[in-house]
Amino acid sequence: MSLFGKLLIIVGVVVLAGGGLIACSPLKALNAVTPGAAYQKTADIPYGANPRQQLDIYIPQKTSPDASVVAGLPVVVFFYGGSWNNGSRKDYAFVGEALSSRGYIVVIADYRVYPEVRYPEFVRDSAAAVAWTLQHAEGYGGDLKRVFVMGHSAGAYNAAMVALDPRWLKEVGVSPQQLRGWIGLAGPYDFLPIENPDVKPVFWFPDTPPDSQPARHVGESDVPSLLIASHKDTLVEAERNTAGLARLLREHKVPVQELYFDNTSHVTLVLSLSRPFRHIAPTLDRVADFIDNPPQR
Repeated sequence: MSLFGKLLIIVGVVVLAGGGLIACSPLKALNAVTPGAAYQKTADIPYGANPRQQLDIYIPQKTSPDASVVAGLPVVVFFYGGSWNNGSRKDYAFVGEALSSRGYIVVIADYRVYPEVRYPEFVRDSAAAVAWTLQHAEGYGGDLKRVFVMGHSAGAYNAAMVALDPRWLKEVGVSPQQLRGWIGLAGPYDFLPIENPDVKPVFWFPDTPPDSQPARHVGESDVPSLLIASHKDTLVEAERNTAGLARLLREHKVPVQELYFDNTSHVTLVLSLSRPFRHIAPTLDRVADFIDNPPQR
């Protein structure tokens, strides 16, 4: 059996056995079988002073980082999940490859996690990474009028807070009005009271601030959204979080698209962006449709 085949089996077995969490080993195995021909990568760019405040940029291979050569590509800032306890941008090269293969500049950012910080510091980090992107993406060939924020799980929460709650981007001198859209994959948007023991200390349980919930901020901005979830998600309840947020957005006349897949779980929803798992759901196609044709405000 080829190395490619063995790694796919490893990824599949660990993902299926792991349930709600993504371990480092399967992601590294997945990245090992992810081709690098679609992009040029610039790594370890600081957007703050902390070692966790760094990001990587993936530029479609057919373009150049010299803005005088090519400009005008959509830009996607992606935040990964991990219950705000762990995660690394280096494990998500498959997301950079997937989105850059569709012609988008991709920024994948780390952010500080518990126990180093608690809410709202990781939201502040996310806002700072988005602000850095708005200030620098044009120099890499990006179109500042087509900047999107995207995340999976806890990262979808970060994306939601940046897009829905204007105070975080305002702190760093920018505004949600500068975003063309945001994309949430299996995000927790309304999860009080907190039940997950890993998340309780992150949000100061039992004294969790009510305004820590993205659903509380619907109507404070009009950034269009694409919300995708899995019917089989046993970690983040889709009906309460994705469907509930979509209903609130519609009530406030904020553009929203809402999709659910039958063949994915909480974990495999993000994995379906990768080439080996792309057959289980058209996640990448739907994300690309939204970026290429976002709803009007």
